Amino acid sequence: MRKIIRRIEREVGVPNLSEILVERIKPTDLQSLLLKVYQRRVKRRNPRDVFSDYISNSFTVPSRCDPALLLEWDRIAFSHLPEGFRAIELSPVSPIGSVSRIAPISQDWVLTTIRNMEVVADPTNVLALECALRRQEFIQSEPINATPVHLACSHRVVRAQRYRSSAALQHFRLFSLCSAGRTTGNLRFEIHATTKHIRFYLESLRDFLGSDIPLRVNIIDLSPDSHDDAIFSALLENLKNEFDDVDIGLEKAQTRGTEYYGELRFHVYASLARGHELELVDGGDTNWTQKFLNNAKERLIISGIGSERLCEKLTPIRQS
Repeated sequence: MRKIIRRIEREVGVPNLSEILVERIKPTDLQSLLLKVYQRRVKRRNPRDVFSDYISNSFTVPSRCDPALLLEWDRIAFSHLPEGFRAIELSPVSPIGSVSRIAPISQDWVLTTIRNMEVVADPTNVLALECALRRQEFIQSEPINATPVHLACSHRVVRAQRYRSSAALQHFRLFSLCSAGRTTGNLRFEIHATTKHIRFYLESLRDFLGSDIPLRVNIIDLSPDSHDDAIFSALLENLKNEFDDVDIGLEKAQTRGTEYYGELRFHVYASLARGHELELVDGGDTNWTQKFLNNAKERLIISGIGSERLCEKLTPIRQS
């Protein structure tokens, strides 16, 4: 990227062009400048150029998944939302930096627009913003208010990173949950919310796939030395009592935390033929609402399932 920028600056004869655009032009003025640039560029294009780009651009390839099947999954998933969860429909765009400023994700992986916005790359980041807004309203009325906020959505995301597989698309649908609240000590909020999330996915997957496809849950304790093991044991016991046909296990991490999650992480897998597994769900705790609200007492559990991966990979097995 640096070599490309240097080459551009040499060719146009404007040293430090990128620094000028970043440091010396206000975001709104840069937006106006780029809008004018693209307005003039578009006028030079003919319909054949548009058609050619539609054919060759990986961002414009339609989804291969049956829309009716995606709708069926959404219907089942929304019908299984736990008590207290609110379903919302997100905007297609969010404030610039919604992902890269709170998580270890490069802005290059996000489709950034010239209007100082970005196309949603991960709905949990936007759900976290909405959770923070609603938690802020509670806190303003009572500083120690612990009322939780639980949100869910089904959303098509766009991601700009290059994928190794030529079959991978730059856009796909995710079903996501977010639970925000105030700490009650010893990971009690996190465990309670995680239980709700895992229970939701297992109930929804059983309803959608039937009982013949084996499911497995793996819960990872990312900081095993910092809290009471009994709280994780209770989580396992409760889930195993509810889902005796699901393999549910606990793994203790060798090192503390990750760059993305803090205290815990969980996955849900489905078994395929010949012993192979397909990862469907990823979730855990993050500090995003702490950052948004500048409040160390805030807690957040996020999770998501790849709706198209589920429908494309497992529906043929379900139907066979």
